[in-house]
Amino acid sequence: MPTEPPTEPPTEPPAVSAAAPSTVPAVPPATGPAAPPAVVAGVPASRRAVLRGAVLAGAVGAAGVGLTACGGAGGSADRPAGPVELGAATDVPVGGAKLYRDDKVVVSQPAQGTFKAFSAVCTHQGCVVDSVDGTTVSCPCHGSRFDALTGAVVQGPATRPLPAVAVKETGGTLTAGPAA
Repeated sequence: MPTEPPTEPPTEPPAVSAAAPSTVPAVPPATGPAAPPAVVAGVPASRRAVLRGAVLAGAVGAAGVGLTACGGAGGSADRPAGPVELGAATDVPVGGAKLYRDDKVVVSQPAQGTFKAFSAVCTHQGCVVDSVDGTTVSCPCHGSRFDALTGAVVQGPATRPLPAVAVKETGGTLTAGPAA
């Protein structure tokens, strides 16, 4: 009768105490094709996990830079720094408004030949407004709405009006910004 060799009972891995010192050496990671896999919490990470983490970190960093550039409405970035030629005055309807998104300006014409301009940067969190419906200017970020004839808040969350921007019409052409 054949006999089976004795088997050893399975052993449990040693318990790790929360107070146990870290066993990860403080050595800079190797790079290049021969580099060992990244280790996260003692477990080798897949290439996909490492790349996903790098992409997420880059996206968060880019978002932070974007928010820094757009946030804090009320600064000099919320309106043209110098005179900007917008185009033909006839492009702005009487009793309506036109958005010049690239120049961050909204121009309204409450009466024939009378023009008013406001920053197109929302005073809530610095997003550039994206549309004008009649005389209502809308921000795509959080739904704030403004009156294009006065700059006043029509619907929050914004609580401050759009800042006025100087505008003038010369020879049928609109110019906005300082010295306009």
